[in-house]
Amino acid sequence: MKKIGLYFGSFNPIHIGHLIIAESILELSSIDEVWMVVSPQNPFKQKKGLLDHHARLEMVQIATEGNLGIKGSDVEFELPKPSYTIDTLKFLEKKYPEYHFCIIMGGDNLEGLHKWKSSEELTSNYDIYVYPR
Repeated sequence: MKKIGLYFGSFNPIHIGHLIIAESILELSSIDEVWMVVSPQNPFKQKKGLLDHHARLEMVQIATEGNLGIKGSDVEFELPKPSYTIDTLKFLEKKYPEYHFCIIMGGDNLEGLHKWKSSEELTSNYDIYVYPR
């Protein structure tokens, strides 16, 4: 079963640090692909100053072009706002039952994970790959 790491973010804008993290996760883990999920509205962040989500997706696609293991994803564009990780995971599992999904997040997000929607379900049912931040 193909293992997909979901790297959620505003990517406002995407930068070299994001790409280094995605490439490192691919290189150092059992993840087969990293999908950089552009979040239209993070429930913990203000929308003020956020570029249009289609523009952010386009920047991610340009930045990952030619990298076979990393791609941009607009999956949250069609889901209710704000975006909740658990809802995105459940949607993707129905759409792609042949894939195993896991989460990629920064250490700062891990510290606040208990505040996330269905945090216990996330930690019980999904692999979480954490990078220092």
